[in-house]
This record gives sequence, structure tokens and C-alpha cells, in this order.
Amino acid sequence: MNTKNLSDMDEIKRFEQAIATFNAGDVDADRFTSVRLQQGVYGQRQQGVNMLRIKIPGGRLKAEQLDAVADVVESYAQRDIAHVTTRQAIQVHFIPLAEMPSAMRRLAEVGMTTREACGNTIRNMTACPLSGVCPREHVNVATHVDGATAHFLRNPLNQQLPRKFKISFSGCEADCAQAMLHDCGLVAVKRDGQHGFRVRAGGGLGHKPRESIVVEEFIAESELLFALEALVSLHNRYSDRTKRAKSRIKYLVERFGRQVFLDKYREEFERTKQALADQPYPKGEWRQPTGHEIPGQGAPRKLFAQHQAGLFVLPVALPVGEISSAQLRGLSRLMNLHGLNEVHTTQDQNFAILDVPQDKLQALRGGLASLGLNEPGVGDNVVTCPGTSTCRLGITASTLAAGKLSGGSADLRIRVSGCHNGCAQPETGDIGIYGEGKRMHGKLVPHYQMYFAGNGMGGGKLGLKGPTLPVARIEKAIARVQLAHVASGYASFFTWARAQQPEYFINLLADLTEVKVEELQSVMQDYGDENDFRVLQLGGGECAGATQVLIGANFFEAAHEREYRNALVFQRKYSEAVQCNEAILRLLGSGLAQLLGGKRQDDLQQLAVQLCQLVYGPIADEFVSLVAQLTNSDEITVEELASVNAAVDSWTVKVATYATEVDAQLDLTESSLLI
Repeated sequence: MNTKNLSDMDEIKRFEQAIATFNAGDVDADRFTSVRLQQGVYGQRQQGVNMLRIKIPGGRLKAEQLDAVADVVESYAQRDIAHVTTRQAIQVHFIPLAEMPSAMRRLAEVGMTTREACGNTIRNMTACPLSGVCPREHVNVATHVDGATAHFLRNPLNQQLPRKFKISFSGCEADCAQAMLHDCGLVAVKRDGQHGFRVRAGGGLGHKPRESIVVEEFIAESELLFALEALVSLHNRYSDRTKRAKSRIKYLVERFGRQVFLDKYREEFERTKQALADQPYPKGEWRQPTGHEIPGQGAPRKLFAQHQAGLFVLPVALPVGEISSAQLRGLSRLMNLHGLNEVHTTQDQNFAILDVPQDKLQALRGGLASLGLNEPGVGDNVVTCPGTSTCRLGITASTLAAGKLSGGSADLRIRVSGCHNGCAQPETGDIGIYGEGKRMHGKLVPHYQMYFAGNGMGGGKLGLKGPTLPVARIEKAIARVQLAHVASGYASFFTWARAQQPEYFINLLADLTEVKVEELQSVMQDYGDENDFRVLQLGGGECAGATQVLIGANFFEAAHEREYRNALVFQRKYSEAVQCNEAILRLLGSGLAQLLGGKRQDDLQQLAVQLCQLVYGPIADEFVSLVAQLTNSDEITVEELASVNAAVDSWTVKVATYATEVDAQLDLTESSLLI
């Protein structure tokens, strides 16, 4: 169970002060948005309120944490709903900005944080929902989730990435956490009698979905953090910071090509391995699997026997991922009453109660029923994002659509997203859809793009792209596909759909796709809307963060290099430490030059010339002196290196002070030596 306190009260106080500064008009909205997102506070369609995203590493919650989330919903939100996401986090919407610090402090009391739950960071790390109890698993990956979370949380490398980075952990080759669709996915494996991990990278959904590639068939547990940090460093160094649509790591695989990407990863891995050589690594308790049953994508949908004799996992259905404060408190009360203290959020937006003895099942089920909660039923495996109910990027009312849909008698997995960003993971469902607007006869009509036969687990594939049809006809379309599947006699929808000819679904739904002029009015409204469809222009979403001030990103990367330098000095690797100093000068020198209207320059000698032209006095002079010292440092002694390190750090402080004088809205305290 995760017992690490992830919160930081001083950080919450600084955020409270940032809110006051913003409200006083002393910082613009763009800069404040970056600060807000770093703390897990996301804008909504509705003015005056925000969403708070709570990180839940591996989806693991204790009873007292359910109570804390319930308090946040009841005390600070204007609607009595908590929303479980496909990434096992919990979102609370409709919280006024001024109430956010108080909500964060309540979560901090039970060790929970919202830090880096949004923005250009490593997001909440997901894991098999049965971690620690599944008979198939090689290891309980909760240990590794906790270790990786602690390693990257507030890490300078993780503060201003080019864009978000998502990581998953699976305890066996069944890969319930779906490494295929992640920026980085770790899968526990056993090879030649040794335990370790397969590492995949470069996956992603949304615009241009991509399946990840294998970058390591096998690495030892002791090298897990090296691989993770190498991939994050690769993303930070090479991913596009100027074009948001091209800034995920999947585009590096596309841009470099598989082999060049692997070569660059290997370079980063070796450097990371050197710098982190003396750092402790998370060590799991590996064991021999005792079962073979695969619980299903996302989580089990029925009572599931654990590998611990006599104990069971009881799944709890949350329609469209929503639960009220009373239900959260009631569930906490039930757990305490029956001596239970672990519940997992799942990737199908449900809960799973762990370690339930058989003699407690009847009473627990009765208690859940009194709260209006039940186990999943046939047909209700429907996952959705909030869509236009709250999201600034939402195009269609996905939650309302999801409430109308069913997986039918075959209990198909239905995935409904309100836009192409695919937060509900439509490309991984038996039937997945995402909302978009499409012009027909000169009018904008709400549509859903369909996908078929997706499965992100081991041996699966991203869905086959199907036709796009009006929202008003989506229920009929899905029902027709389900009937065709049942009539085929195939038990597996995945196998049946992939056995069809490429044009099969287009032909099957052709009459529903076509809209005649006289039929136009019948397809003009989205669910819950009496008016004709329109897409609101809300200035775009905030998932990628506000426009960055490049020097801020450079300071964070320089701080990361400084940590590497200090580790290498401790290991007596002096020439490698010198290279870190060179990187610091290159990063901060270029950042300062760009802040003053100059350009990025990787050659330190040429950068020195440019800085002398842009800024006069000690900053430029000291830069020239430091470059000269590092240029002649082939045989540097430990005393000389200590002197250079101190000079580089002193120069860093001067650059930070100077940069904040040039731009008073810059806040470099967390990324420099000013703290």
C-alpha cells in the first residue's frame, strides 16, 4: 500500500500567494496558467470555476483518503460529484480558484497531492488494478510505481517538458495497464530464470494514434529508473517545443525512425546510468504466478479470487465514472466496518475493493446497495470523458451519449470521447467513438468517429478506424454492429471484427452515414441540446500548458544537469561532471540570449561572443571566463572542479536575478538556486 506522503504544505502556500498575485493583476493569465497547471488545477468551460485533478499513483486509495476526497467535493465544489478517470486519477470539478489551496490542504492531510497532475509533466502513473493480488503477476508493481513517482515528483527534469508524458506498469505479460498506448510502458517479465521488465515507448492516442515500440526486451529491476529517466530526458531534449500537435514522444519515433530513436535512447540510458549509479532503486517481491485467468481490459467485472487464499476483489460500478461525496464516505465507512483498507480506481472508471474475505461478501454487497452502488452488470462497460459538460476541448456531450449506450448481451467495451484527444481511449474499445463537427449541406452537424476491435493489452491492437456518423444515429449504429456480431456466432468481438473486409463497417452503416437535405434537421442537435449544434471557441484546451517562456524550461533542465554533476562528482567521474557544467552554461546562456532577442547557440565560444553583444558587465564576463576554464579542463583536479562548480552556481544565481529584472513576471525560484 502506498504510504508515502506526496504533499508539500509550503508549496500550497506558494500557490495561494500566486493566486493573490494573479488576482492583483501583477501576473498575466498566460503565466499564471502554467503555475496553475503545475498544481493540478485545470480550467473549465464554465467561468469562475476549475477542475482539481488528484494524483493517485497506481490507483491505490485508503479509506481515510476516500473521506478526504469526499470532504473536498462537499466543502469546495459546487456540484456533488467526483470523477474517476481512465488514468486512475480523480477529478473534482466546479471549484472556485480561491478555494483550491484549502482543498489541497485537506488532501495533503492524508498524503495526497495534485502536483504535476496537469501540464507538461509526467502525469499520474497507472498500473494493473489488481497489483498485489493477481494470481498471474510476477511482482506487485506498486513498489515500482511508488519509487518512480517519488523519483520524478518535483524533479527539475519533470517541470517543463515539451508536453505531457504518461507511464504505465503491468505485473505480467497480460499487460492490463496497456503499455501499447503509453509514452512509456513497463511490463514485468521472466526471462531465462531472471526477473525484470520489458520497456516500450512512443505510444499514444488522440491525434495520430500510435502503438509503442519495444526499446528494451529485458532490463533488470535495478535499471528500471535508468530506462525511465533516459526516455524522459530524450523527450525533454528532442521533442518539439514549438508545435503542440507534434510534441509528444511518439513523434520522435516518427521523426527519427525506429533505429535512430533507439540509438539516441541508448546514449541517454548510458549517461543516466552513470549519474544515477549510486541511487537506491525500488525492489519488488517477485514470485511464481499461480493462475492464468486474465481479468479483462481495465479491471475485473465480477468477483475475482486473489492469489492470497480466501480473499477476493469486489468490483464496484460507477456509471460514467461518477461518485458522490455521500457514496465516498459510505464506502469508507463500510471498509472500516469490515476491516478493509484498500480500494483501487480502475482504467474502466470503477472501483475495486481488495482483500475481501468470503464471509464478508454478503454484508459488503448489502452495504454497497444501500449506497446505490453495485457490481458491474452486463452491458454497462461504458467509459466516457466529461466532454462538453466541463472540458474546454469538448465537442460533443459524451457523458450524455454514454448514458444512452450499452455493450449489449456480449458485454462489449464501449468507449466515448467528446473530442479526438481520446481521454476515454476510444481506440482501445470493442467499439470506440470520439466527437467531432462535420459540415453537411452547409450546416455543422455533430458526429462521432467510430473505431472497432481495439485492445491495448498484451497481444492487442489499436482499433480499426470506421465511418463517421451523426450523433443522432450513433445508438442505432452501435446496436446494428452488435447484432451483426451476435449473429456471426463469434464469441470474440475482436476476432470477428478483424476477420471482416476493410469496407465491411462502412457498408454496414452506409445508410446511417448519409444525410439527405430533407433529413438535415433531424441530425442537427447533440444530446441534451435543444438548439442546433455549434462548437464553442474557448481558446483551446490547457493539457499542454500555456505558452512557455523558454528560459524557464532551460533553468529546469540546467537544474537537472546540476543534480547529475553533483552525483558524478561524488562518484569521482570528473570529466563527465565537467560536461554537465558545459550543458548548464549552454542552456542558461542560450536562454538568456533568447530572452534578450538573440538566438540559441550550442557552441560555447560563439555563445560567449553573442552574450557580450547582448548583456554587459559581470554576467557576460564571467561566462567568458567559465567557458575558458572548461575548455582547458582535460586534467582537472577535484579542487579545481569544486571551484568551477561553485562559480557556475554563482553565475546561475546572477542570471536568474538578471532575467527576473528583465521580465518581472518570471518565477525561477523552483528552477534555480534561489530557493
